[in-house]
Amino acid sequence: MRPLSAPPRYAPSAAGPLRRDPAPSRWAYRMQRLWLTPLFRIMFRVGVPTFVLVSTVGIFLADEDRRDMIAGGITEMRTQFQNRPEFMVGLVSVIGASPELADVVRQRLDLKLPQSSFDIDLEAARGRIHELDAIARADLIVRSGGVLEVAITERVPALLWRTADGIEMLDAAGHRVASLGARSDRPDLPIVAGDAADAATPEALALLAAASPILPRVRGLVRVGERRWDVVLDRNQRILLPEDKPIAAIERLIALHQAGDLLGRDILTVDLRTDHRPVLRLAPYALNQLRQSQGIDTSRSEL
Repeated sequence: MRPLSAPPRYAPSAAGPLRRDPAPSRWAYRMQRLWLTPLFRIMFRVGVPTFVLVSTVGIFLADEDRRDMIAGGITEMRTQFQNRPEFMVGLVSVIGASPELADVVRQRLDLKLPQSSFDIDLEAARGRIHELDAIARADLIVRSGGVLEVAITERVPALLWRTADGIEMLDAAGHRVASLGARSDRPDLPIVAGDAADAATPEALALLAAASPILPRVRGLVRVGERRWDVVLDRNQRILLPEDKPIAAIERLIALHQAGDLLGRDILTVDLRTDHRPVLRLAPYALNQLRQSQGIDTSRSEL
């Protein structure tokens, strides 16, 4: 028979210690699985430090006095840096302009020198200079030594425009350059007149170039109806040009003049507004001579 009592438990032998179970615990196993997840590693390596840093900065900047202290320190450092001697502008140099225009440019800049180059708005200064009619382009650059260099490209007068208010000088594009006191101040420039003549300046210059054989006799051009030109010559002669292809018309007239001295006759106007047939208006004396040569009694017409 088996005894009713349990068998005795034997104590482990001192010679052989218990071996540790190599299997991880449940929490260690879960942490190892999470660490194998890429998103968890990114969150742990980047997200947690970022959160701690942002939180620390937020807590520090929550105090208004600290914020004002930091802002004041940054402003003072920036001011000290911008006001260093190597950044100060003490002279304005205007190149490419006449002395009179250079003085006007300096006045238009209106800079209180010496002044830090960081405080000078170059774009605004360039805009103020471009408001001057005589200037086509202005380039501003701060040179070493505290010099603000202003490179000016002046507009070149190409012709004169007579208006009801006076005489204006225009460049080749029709932009106003300056006012003129009298025609005799610039006798080397051709003159135009009429409403909106400035808008057709390129065409006027092209007409004057085409009329170069008779240019010494040309007194000017008159814009008619804001759509066509009349060429005014000496001896009160006038050439009426068409609205379309006026250059071709004046070239045909010059060919007729060179062939038969047309403009040297007693003619008041030459109407070229009709392509196939020019119309001539004779002076009164020449008209009477023509009628007499045709046997027409001019004495009755005079009565």
